[in-house]
Amino acid sequence: MLLKYFYDEQLAQASYLVGCAATGEALVIDPSREVEQYITAAQAHGMSITHVTETHIHADFVSGARELATLTGAALYLSDMGSADWKYTYADAAGAILVRDGDWWKVGNVKVEVLHTPGHTPEHISFMITDTAAADKPLGIFTGDFLFVGDVGRPDLLEEAAGMIGTKEVGARQQFATVQRFKHLPDYLQIFPGHGAGSACGKALGAMPSTTLGYEKLFNPAFQFEDETAFVAWLLEGQPEAPRYFAQMKHVNKHGSPLRRELPVPQRLSRAELDALLTEGAFVADFRAEQAFRKAHIPKTVSIPATSRTFSTYVGWFVEYDKPFYFVTERDADVPALLSALHAIGVDNVQGYVTAEALRSHTDSLPMIDSDSLAVRREDEPFHLLDVRGASEHFETRISGTTLHIPVGHLPRRFAEIPHNERVPIVVYCASGYRSQIAASWLRAQGFTNVLNLPESMALWATRIAIEHGVKEDMPF
Repeated sequence: MLLKYFYDEQLAQASYLVGCAATGEALVIDPSREVEQYITAAQAHGMSITHVTETHIHADFVSGARELATLTGAALYLSDMGSADWKYTYADAAGAILVRDGDWWKVGNVKVEVLHTPGHTPEHISFMITDTAAADKPLGIFTGDFLFVGDVGRPDLLEEAAGMIGTKEVGARQQFATVQRFKHLPDYLQIFPGHGAGSACGKALGAMPSTTLGYEKLFNPAFQFEDETAFVAWLLEGQPEAPRYFAQMKHVNKHGSPLRRELPVPQRLSRAELDALLTEGAFVADFRAEQAFRKAHIPKTVSIPATSRTFSTYVGWFVEYDKPFYFVTERDADVPALLSALHAIGVDNVQGYVTAEALRSHTDSLPMIDSDSLAVRREDEPFHLLDVRGASEHFETRISGTTLHIPVGHLPRRFAEIPHNERVPIVVYCASGYRSQIAASWLRAQGFTNVLNLPESMALWATRIAIEHGVKEDMPF
């Protein structure tokens, strides 16, 4: 049996190819949209992809299952578990084989058994693998977003991202039952999860690519609970903000994403064309490095530097999926990689871009402030101090006197909370300066002119500016 591991650093997402050397057949589990990588890997080992499947309707990336099955002619297996609200609507049109708990099929000599593992989502399934040519017992389980290294999948995304109110506690109770089921499985089983550290599908994912069930029974907090109520309280507490684009991913993956060959090819635009689009209210992201944007940028563009491996997640907070998307980059050679990252989160209507050549005239710079200047300013000038970090970060520690806390991705929907008095500056900060630059540039694009970005790391400003710990009862969150 052949096992190949694929990992998308930007989305902290894992996918797998399982092949039978004897027959040359291969299965791909939870493929990303960049499906060519699986075809190339299979061919390199003299195999053909004959089966494609996924563990659930993903919320954090566009699934490549439909596209891979279409390109290869492979049989597509999809879950038929869970509520009617979250079944695949494109399954019949795609000729998919719907599977339920206890079903199984073979990929050559490799047996694939379906386990219903609800909790993260109602339809979630896992795949227990047995190499029947070598053994009569399973070797491991592909657990998708149910079981991670050191964590289990969050149960609140249907409520937080898709708006299905009242589902997160139900999901948490289902997750408890699934964990209890796995407690009775053999310790030796290998666990191959769908995500690693950095994913928003859990709150404390480990960085190791795989684990064993026995290890998780010993050290994963989820396996230490015997009481359902206590488990539910623990699981729901402290989950990170669900990225806004997750709701779109649920919709796309439920109804079937378009094939990439059907997507528009973005055109290189002139500066005049981009200025006209900005005047009409188009959202334009500047993917250049932080320092480049600070020095010179096109007015009303929003800085989302592609220097971060998770930059596409921030795009997902601000993009309007029903409108065309445009961007700024240093050079034409950057476009393919940027498009791949955008397509991974379903930003498919990318119509155009400009390169750094368009910044030869009529540019703005991003006003900055350092911690020393901020410390002086605090004594004699009024200002608003805006923290754009996550809730847990803000609760733990913040600059003394912080008047506003709005996580960067929540700015568009909490716009009315931001005071707009041009005589009183808004100083924006985060933990490293990355999120605060996004926020400051977005505020300026919305017409706020008196905005200052504090780009220093938290470790640096904490040594120069008074900070607070814990949460005050009277602080608005």
